[in-house]
Amino acid sequence: MADNIARVFADAIATDPTRPLLTWYDDASGDRTELSGATLANWVAKTANLLVDEVALALGDPAGVLLPPHWQTAAVLLGCWSAKLSVVDTPGDVDVLFAAADRLDEAQSWSAGERYALGLSPLAAPLRQVPPGFADYVVEVRRHGDHFTPQPGPGPADTPLLARAEARATELGIAPGARILVDAAAYPDPVDWLLAPLTRAATVVLCANLDPARLSARLNAEQVTHPLP
Repeated sequence: MADNIARVFADAIATDPTRPLLTWYDDASGDRTELSGATLANWVAKTANLLVDEVALALGDPAGVLLPPHWQTAAVLLGCWSAKLSVVDTPGDVDVLFAAADRLDEAQSWSAGERYALGLSPLAAPLRQVPPGFADYVVEVRRHGDHFTPQPGPGPADTPLLARAEARATELGIAPGARILVDAAAYPDPVDWLLAPLTRAATVVLCANLDPARLSARLNAEQVTHPLP
């Protein structure tokens, strides 16, 4: 296995960048968003370029992430890891903070140099009103380049994160190349819904507010080979 998360991601999409890599459902809103490996890689590159070129962050700088399982969260996390940042989820001093719009009160516990709010809206729609002290992530990130070349080697937390991801992939029974369905409420840890599948080059159907009545049809429609227990 590669020694860094950016390489694991690149390897996972290398065989067929056009195949659906992450399919997002929210059964409360009716939202469905499907991203190929190439499309997610584009969002990841733009995020990494935002962090390096605009925020001027460097290897090991701390980034706070207050986001639920979501396809935009995947872009933010993989962008941070591609830029070799240290991602943290407990309040403290960070150089950049990404926060969901419904967690802005929680964000006040953080001291951050730059703050980005995410509405997590269908079609990556911008926020209707940008909260004071924040920039709108989906607006800002689109201005940045589509390609990013990570520094070689692991970031500060890559080795333990990838070790955990490998262990979880084994525990969860994720086979190489599987298509898995993940209940976001049951598996909120990105090691489970993002990194563990990537270590197996698996594709993910990530479901928020999962409606049990829709589950059987979704498993068939999305050609799921392994719903997580």
